[in-house]
Amino acid sequence: IAQATAIVREDIPGDKRLIAYVVPAEGTAAATDTVDTSGIRADLAAVLPDYMVPSAILVLDTLPLTVNGKLDRRALPAPDHTTALEASYRAPRTPDEQLMCEAFADILGLPQVGIDDNFFDLGGHSLLATRLVSRVRSTLQVELPLRVIFESPTVAALAPRLSKADQAVPALVATARPDVVPLSLEQRRMWFLSELEGTNASYNIPLTLRLDGPLDRSALESALRDVVERHEVLGTVFPAPGGEPRQHVLTPSEYHCDLTVVETAEADLGAALAETASRPFDLSTEIPIRASLFAVGPDEHVLLVVIHHIAGDGWSMRPLAQDLSAAYAMRRLGRAPDWAPLPVQYTDYTMWQRELLGADDDPESVVSRQLSYWQKTLDGAPQQLDLPTDRPRPTALTHRGGVVELAIPAELHEDLARLARAEGVTMFMVLQAALATLLSRLGAGTDIPLGTAVAGRTDSAMESMVGFFVNTLVLRTDLSGSPTFSDLLHRVREAGLEAFAHQDVPFERLVESLAPARSLTHHPLFQVMLVLQNNESAALDLPGLRVSGMPVSSRPAKFDLDFTFEECFTAERRPAGLLGRIVYAHDLFDQRTVEEFGSRLHRVLVAMATDPRQRAGRVEVLGERERELVLSGWNDTVREVPAVTLPDLFEAQVVRSPDAVAV
Repeated sequence: IAQATAIVREDIPGDKRLIAYVVPAEGTAAATDTVDTSGIRADLAAVLPDYMVPSAILVLDTLPLTVNGKLDRRALPAPDHTTALEASYRAPRTPDEQLMCEAFADILGLPQVGIDDNFFDLGGHSLLATRLVSRVRSTLQVELPLRVIFESPTVAALAPRLSKADQAVPALVATARPDVVPLSLEQRRMWFLSELEGTNASYNIPLTLRLDGPLDRSALESALRDVVERHEVLGTVFPAPGGEPRQHVLTPSEYHCDLTVVETAEADLGAALAETASRPFDLSTEIPIRASLFAVGPDEHVLLVVIHHIAGDGWSMRPLAQDLSAAYAMRRLGRAPDWAPLPVQYTDYTMWQRELLGADDDPESVVSRQLSYWQKTLDGAPQQLDLPTDRPRPTALTHRGGVVELAIPAELHEDLARLARAEGVTMFMVLQAALATLLSRLGAGTDIPLGTAVAGRTDSAMESMVGFFVNTLVLRTDLSGSPTFSDLLHRVREAGLEAFAHQDVPFERLVESLAPARSLTHHPLFQVMLVLQNNESAALDLPGLRVSGMPVSSRPAKFDLDFTFEECFTAERRPAGLLGRIVYAHDLFDQRTVEEFGSRLHRVLVAMATDPRQRAGRVEVLGERERELVLSGWNDTVREVPAVTLPDLFEAQVVRSPDAVAV
């Protein structure tokens, strides 16, 4: 290379990209197509942070110059980004690389991926990385720790590590069932919570959809039964003879799965949906799914499907919607769905899980090793965060919740994505660092335990199943020593990767092992939840109908504060904003207080994106109105004080309250 330059171009408004231009050394100018631009980018990536590596490199015969002999920036050609992406593609060289490229492309939803393409630059995140680990396990029969994906995010970097990886754990397959099928460890936690907290709707999962157009009610009801029959866990009850719960899979003739039709006026719809969604299940006798159809007009309906958490999770909504769509299409034609049966059912997972984790009294078992990690990691963590509540904590929480919506604009989202790439972290890790910083600045200290949810679907056979696989992790965030945001992000990354590597122990089993004081006044081990929702949306596709989602107003509060975010992207996968929601406990907080929490979190995110080198403990969380109140409003105490003596004041008090105790 004889000459090189790089500039920031904005050929599409709002789309700024770093573009490089190179001129080959003398004697090679006639063969500009032989310059290895992907090799140049690889060399640059080895010595520069990601955001300084050009997104495209163009080869020119000469650099355009002005009459003064300086670089003519306006004459530099605009890149064809499609051509640039194709030009940077390097094909796999070995069978392992071929399988890895196919796995990358399938999980990321792309037509093809080259061996130099970065998993996270292409839209990957922690949840998709977990799916990638599962895919590698099933296709290559090796066990890659999640950390390896972060350390080697390209196929070229991952391939050499495959030969050093451990042999994969046994795959999930159908197995013989014992006469008494125990609960999975996740289900046992949910059953325990239902017993502890009494009958309530805290763990109901509602799916609400508006259906516009001519609806075949009979076909919908038959399709619903087809889905319940396909996913055995939806036709399971959980009796507990002698106090020991078990799974009892019913036959289709043993349970009722009718579509309840309710004629409802539009004005009464919200209240009717909330009441139905909050109706509790009797898990010992009632299957954990019910469906109601609210008829608002001749061709206007709202479908409400409620699943108890013991039989489903957020991921489950997608296969549920897909199977219901397929079954409805076939039932409209008068035929049963012709799908292939699922290779495994939830009871197979239950038995596989117990074999995989091993026994508690075996020090070499997975459960023993992971429990040892968590005991060490959470030793000394605060059992209850000191949060700025509006009311004292009651003796028992009612679980009544309120909701505050948040919106992070596209520009800030893009800045945060750039920060994540530069620091080698995920968007979830950025949000975790920001939330921990906010809670610390609000007086919660420098040791902030947060809860988060992981999909728990560590085998590819689970991806198309309805069931309860999600697990809860405790992420302990260390803000001691006045770290910069950059330092804090690195702490969060290291702690997070270790936590994800030990995610197999169900949360309730962890609680049993750590044995914190159980209380109905607060959630054990953490009281603030943070989730970045990356599950694919549950899209119902019913022939002849226009389907749209709608929220249910009733939302129980499982924690003191529950922060949930979802990333939005343009068609070109550019950051388009973050949509957030804070579910808060009415027992502790007022709506206005939680709205201020949202505003303050926004300020912390702006501060992080603006200067990651500033100290997290010094970030300003107060708005101008709040600062004015602290500095001036609360200090505005000037008033007239009458010149009176203490006996005079005492006598006046006696007149006001003659029967009060004086001393």
